Amino acid sequence: MKRIISNGLLLLLVVVLGASCVSRQKIVYFQDLEQQNALVDSIENSFKIQPNDLLNIVVSAYDLNAVRPFNLISEARPSMGNSNFVSTNSQQLNYLTAEDGTIDFPVLGRIKVAGLTRTELSEYLVERISEYVKDPIVTIRIVNFKVSVLGEVARPGTYNIEGERLTLPEAISLAGDMTLYGRRDNVLVIRDNGNSKEYKYLDFRDSSILNSEYYYLQQNDVIYVEPNNAQIQSSSFNRNASIYISVASLLLSTLVIIFR
Repeated sequence: MKRIISNGLLLLLVVVLGASCVSRQKIVYFQDLEQQNALVDSIENSFKIQPNDLLNIVVSAYDLNAVRPFNLISEARPSMGNSNFVSTNSQQLNYLTAEDGTIDFPVLGRIKVAGLTRTELSEYLVERISEYVKDPIVTIRIVNFKVSVLGEVARPGTYNIEGERLTLPEAISLAGDMTLYGRRDNVLVIRDNGNSKEYKYLDFRDSSILNSEYYYLQQNDVIYVEPNNAQIQSSSFNRNASIYISVASLLLSTLVIIFR
């Protein structure tokens, strides 16, 4: 009897240890990084403006009154403060890119912006506004830049980004990193290019991801971390299996003490 119990404990120990052993190659990010000679900053980081983007466009110049007609500003009615001075509140408004990729710009009228980078649009506006104002400066910012992270991450969801330079690892980090059940070798990125969708499967274990065109994310990108085989298979088993194993281990240990 003691021999049977001992063999049972040994088998249980082997099963537990076997299930807990995971190789470094399956978990560690950016392996063989020293073999990457190219710099990640050499990748062109150019966000394309898309329909439904909110654009904050500010036109400035030495003569601020001259560029005032080119700024989309909402002004409230004058109000009398406690100090008896009249004040006027103003607010810079944003442009919503229409489905046809255009915005209605003051003075210049309807202009096509979708498919352009911020730099390209800024250069175009400077050229057009220079017909009316000397040395204008145009600053453009995408206000509603966001990405979605789904699947085997700690905090899946949609994240609004303050800046406009976001990398794939940073997006995963915002979502709390991948869980141990996420496949590092098959991370999907879905990109909306207006009339078409593009996608790419990326291997986080491979340092060549640093040179991928999907390393820098764009507006409305979706990242999906696929569950590994263990997680998929576990969905068909009782989630209390670990509790049952612990109880079985306790019972076997008790029997060993009793029949010693």
